[in-house]
Amino acid sequence: MASQSQRQSNQRQHQNQAAQSSGTSNMRQHHHATESVSKAIAQYTVDAQLHAVFEQSGGSGKSFDYSQSVRTTSQSVPEEQITAYLSKIQRGGHIQPFGCMIAVDEGSFRVIAYSENAKEMLGFTPQSVPSLDKQEILSDGTDVRTLFRPSSSAMLEKAFGAREITLLNPIWIHSKNSGKPFYAILHRIDVGIVIDLEPARTEDPALSIAGAVQSQKLAVRSISQLQSLPGGDIKLLCDTVVESVRELTGYDRVMVYKFHEDEHGEVVAENKRADLEPYIGLHYPSTDIPQASRFLFKQNRVRMIVDCHATPVSVIQDEALMQPLCLVGSTLRAPHGCHAQYMANMGSIASMAMAVIINGNEEEAIGGRNSTRLWGLVVCHHTSARCIPFPLRYACEFLMQAFGLQLNMELQLASQLSEKHVLRTQTLLCDMLLRDSPTGIVTQSPSIMDLVKCDGAALYYQGQYYPSGVTPTEAQIKDIVEWLLALHGDSTGLSTDSLADAGYPGAASLGNAVCGMAVAYITKRDFLFWFRSHTAKEVKWGGAKHHPEDKDDGQRMHPRSSFKAFLEVVKSRSLLWENAEMDAIHSLQLILRDSFRDAEATNSKAVVRTQLEDTELQGMDELSSVAREMVRLIETATAPIFAVDVDGCINGWNAKVAELTGLSVEKAMGKSLVHDLVYKEYEETVDMLLHRALRGEEDKNVEIKLRTFGSEHQKKALFVVVNACSSKDYMNNIVGVCFVGQDVTGQKVVMDKYVHIQGDYKAIVHSPNPLIPPIFASDENTCCLEWNTAMEKFTGWSRGEVIGKMLVGEVFGSFCQLKGSDALTKFMIALHNAIGGQDTDKLPFSFFDRNGKYVQALLTANKRVNMEGEIIGAFCFLQIASNELQQALKVQRQQEKKCSARMKELAYICQEIRNPLSGLRFTNSLLENTDLTEDQKQFLETSAACEKQILKITRDVDLESIENGLLELEKAEFLLGSVINAVVSQAMLLLRERNLQLLRDIPEEIKTLVVYGDQARIQQVLADFLLNMVRYAPSSEGWVEIHVCPTLKQISDGHTLVHLEFK
Repeated sequence: MASQSQRQSNQRQHQNQAAQSSGTSNMRQHHHATESVSKAIAQYTVDAQLHAVFEQSGGSGKSFDYSQSVRTTSQSVPEEQITAYLSKIQRGGHIQPFGCMIAVDEGSFRVIAYSENAKEMLGFTPQSVPSLDKQEILSDGTDVRTLFRPSSSAMLEKAFGAREITLLNPIWIHSKNSGKPFYAILHRIDVGIVIDLEPARTEDPALSIAGAVQSQKLAVRSISQLQSLPGGDIKLLCDTVVESVRELTGYDRVMVYKFHEDEHGEVVAENKRADLEPYIGLHYPSTDIPQASRFLFKQNRVRMIVDCHATPVSVIQDEALMQPLCLVGSTLRAPHGCHAQYMANMGSIASMAMAVIINGNEEEAIGGRNSTRLWGLVVCHHTSARCIPFPLRYACEFLMQAFGLQLNMELQLASQLSEKHVLRTQTLLCDMLLRDSPTGIVTQSPSIMDLVKCDGAALYYQGQYYPSGVTPTEAQIKDIVEWLLALHGDSTGLSTDSLADAGYPGAASLGNAVCGMAVAYITKRDFLFWFRSHTAKEVKWGGAKHHPEDKDDGQRMHPRSSFKAFLEVVKSRSLLWENAEMDAIHSLQLILRDSFRDAEATNSKAVVRTQLEDTELQGMDELSSVAREMVRLIETATAPIFAVDVDGCINGWNAKVAELTGLSVEKAMGKSLVHDLVYKEYEETVDMLLHRALRGEEDKNVEIKLRTFGSEHQKKALFVVVNACSSKDYMNNIVGVCFVGQDVTGQKVVMDKYVHIQGDYKAIVHSPNPLIPPIFASDENTCCLEWNTAMEKFTGWSRGEVIGKMLVGEVFGSFCQLKGSDALTKFMIALHNAIGGQDTDKLPFSFFDRNGKYVQALLTANKRVNMEGEIIGAFCFLQIASNELQQALKVQRQQEKKCSARMKELAYICQEIRNPLSGLRFTNSLLENTDLTEDQKQFLETSAACEKQILKITRDVDLESIENGLLELEKAEFLLGSVINAVVSQAMLLLRERNLQLLRDIPEEIKTLVVYGDQARIQQVLADFLLNMVRYAPSSEGWVEIHVCPTLKQISDGHTLVHLEFK
């Protein structure tokens, strides 16, 4: 952390940045990533300047005066100073003394740098070994292999040849002279390989491996606990992780730090020793953890400081090196003096910080790769020196990866719920506009205050002011409007967390009640406002209050001072407007514009509609193309694919599943999947699978057991692993479930024989039979024991090359490279769960084979037992996903994406149609109350019927559901003659254009016949039929005739059906 004086001193700089960004910002749309990068770069400048101030104050930082540093931060920072700052952080030239470090040239194994304590720790000093030859003493140019026992040197040589060297950490080695054991932690840098050596606590390498495995098992237990938590509660997830980490490591205090969008931090969870002061709720300025440090956390995700009072050890390096050695990836890198001083002041002698990484925004992705961002840290503090062995730290890193995955899902869920809330609120506000005056969106419930978190909101409409909640006065708002029009007149909106920093002259008169503001321009004279009060009102710290006798809080570096500094920095500021909130405001702005727009904007609306129509037509063509491709793939796929309707009855059955089951397509149609086609013991599983999919919850890699039919199958069961996909129409309604499967019957038989100890193990595992799937096995320490022929073919690595290697890190990690650290974490969890007796079924498992080809499979991990039933390891099967299955899923995702895009466009078009339609209906209602002739009444009645038809279409354009008979009809009594008049009126303009005559043969009793049904639907179908006839009839004095022939039929319930023929 940066010093307290540094934090406080960045106040003016922070405000200047806010003024620059807030005063000119329009509504945020696609600039989130750019803004984030800009903030980080600006923060680097502030960090560098404050670092320089601390350095000038002396090594201890005691003369670093709080108030003096405030005045120095207003100066600009030279580029050389920023470079020096980053160099100091990354290439500081010092390590912590609990271990030693050696840097080696990768090609020659020659030492190019080493820490001053390396000779002593390795036993290579004349004082400790008087008979030692001076040439054997560690120095630049020494062959590093001569410093360790031959077996250890061989392990280093092997590690140097690995593609991803870090996955082999730690390597167990012994000093040649003293025989002491060390954990060797290796990583590559620009000039060679750095070897961090941490003393190990045992002499037996086997015990070390067992200890590492035990640490992983502890982490897996904690990960399982995280995964078992109910969803939708981020606070519970954070509370659980701090409890698990404290149990694993034994630190006195464990906290979760969250970084907010403006880069400042907050303690959101804490587990501590009972007598310690709580830090829960603490907020601190962004400079407490500088951007350079945050960058390092993404490179080296676990950072341990054993003793902040310990004197750092210098690194001696070859003079030929152009710059100090890069220590970014070193586990021993010494803390900056400022951070060490901060730790000492708060009574935290030892610490460990672990990065919490989640997925970044799509805009931040580079080269097609998914981006990541540092969400926060899990930080451990101890009141005395404490060293956690590397294997346990490595296990904690796995736990953090699992925490990041779980947290990412929770954040996505929270985002989806927020989007649903926003959409629901926007819909209600739009309906309110259609029914009432525009002021209803402020004065009624829900109001625009419900759209985003705020203390007040207001509508400024046609010079009138409609406030709600904490807002400026009418005179103040008019002054704000004048300021906006004068300085931001060409903008579409503005958002700021400080009106003072945004340049508003009257900010002081608003006080702390109104600090932040977001405004959306509806027209050049109509505005929507949202207001927020100052941040301090929202921030509460659960820590102890400052004791009156502690008079040095202003200068000392301490969490209490951090909190005070944060409140000083955010003085006269509100909470930042988050990106999601600004997107919600921008969306509402777009929706409301047409409702507020005056007559001169009519032409532009027509342009928008034309563009939407073009986009819709293009989308329909693309959707049709995708749909055709989807059907072709399903019909010709070599994977079994079948589908059911909402009642669970088969309505899709491809050739492959028909072949495997012996049940033809014709016979399968209409059968119940649960009751007719699956085995009884699987009925509950399949029923739950259907139930979840019909709710939109799609499960993957679920095994089901299907019945077979016909004499050639001899009633054998068919085992299929399926992905359940909710089938949706383009209105996004779920209309069934599609199952994309893979036949695993052969693998299932093999697994059952092996797991239940039936048959010859060796014969099964090493059989060249192509039906035998790729199989590998491990002992209780996750070392590879079996690697069958199919596994050799699948990976390209022979049995001899992998036997005895660690499956986690060596085999899968170094040999077979996995795609990202998350994949390694999931594999480790599956393997340890199996060794612990908990099987893993159908886990997606992908890696690069020996030739660099990316292969995808499903992993099943089962426990291995001996003849006594004791667990002695794990037994793993790989099921290779077919190309057809992967392609089918890809096409389905494309189809759903196209459907979703088209639905958004349709929703917008329907909304646009309703607005003018509402005006027409209102006008007609006024005409109904005037004196009209009979002909005029009929014209008005026909117009009303057409309007009703349009309204019906805009509310439900689901033609596919009509064809499938799934659409609910609105039934009521109506005159059949009114329908016919409305249908004819829709064709009259086209008849005149084409110079066609319309002949009508309609009996009088039909015109006055009262029927019961859905008037709008009948009218819609008949109008389409008539218009098509007119459109394609031969022109030039041609004619079109309507002939209606009624037939009445009495039915058993006493009602009479009328059968009408329209020709």
